[in-house]
Amino acid sequence: MSAGQYTPGPDRLPEREATTPPANPAQPSGDRAASLGGAPSYPAREPRTPATGTSAAGTSATTAPGGATPERKVTRAGVIWAAVVAALALLILLIVFILQNQEQALVKFLGFEGSVPLGMALFIAAVTGGVLVAVAGGARILQLRSNAHRARVRQRK
Repeated sequence: MSAGQYTPGPDRLPEREATTPPANPAQPSGDRAASLGGAPSYPAREPRTPATGTSAAGTSATTAPGGATPERKVTRAGVIWAAVVAALALLILLIVFILQNQEQALVKFLGFEGSVPLGMALFIAAVTGGVLVAVAGGARILQLRSNAHRARVRQRK
């Protein structure tokens, strides 16, 4: 299930289609979900009175009927935004690490020898390790896909 899909919990029933009027009266309500790409339909909100911030039924704008707090929906945009913020924080910490480790370190590898700042040497080693893990993972994914493709071809025969 992707992060953008909504599934009601065991204590909450899904909203009924009949509570909202069809967008197009000529189109039956059963076909409405198919025309919207399977997107869920939500009931219309009750109008709020401007002076008190409560709905016409008397419930507060910050609480759902029954006194519970309203359920927040997780969207793909929200997940992407959180990932970008986390990546930026990680990059800032990485920059601080490299700047604080500027002492020159002697690095020897397969007969090559050089002097590199310590922070940069550790960063290069970490990136190289990540690339090796990604290559190994990619090879395994390709292997699994080819096995799955062969199995599908055998089933068709």
